[in-house]
Amino acid sequence: MAGSRRLRPFGELEAAIMERLWEAGAQRSVREVADALQTRRPLAYTTVMTVLDNLFRKGWVTRELDGRAWRYEAAVSRQEYAAALMNDALAGTSDRAGALAKFVEEIDAEDADVLSRALADALAQRRREAGR
Repeated sequence: MAGSRRLRPFGELEAAIMERLWEAGAQRSVREVADALQTRRPLAYTTVMTVLDNLFRKGWVTRELDGRAWRYEAAVSRQEYAAALMNDALAGTSDRAGALAKFVEEIDAEDADVLSRALADALAQRRREAGR
């Protein structure tokens, strides 16, 4: 996936395909993904196949041969992808503390509450693991 290189956000079609795979929560053929995308805009089967192959080579999806067709599934969850983007953004700054402070300033109160609870839970978990 990301490795030591900068993480590139999904392009528009990659994001749409990943959304369909995340929504499905199971393996999907190129045809099934293409059909699911047709409600938004007409796309060639070969275009969807190429993008899925690219996502596979980048490590974002897994695939399994089913007869003569590949079936694809997301290799990471939406949450893992979002977290990877956030971590990559932090890695790209020399002032991590400043970037985090600015982020916290700009999120809405509900997200701040969720973040606060998540931090408290993560710190408690680390303390439990350190005490073992």
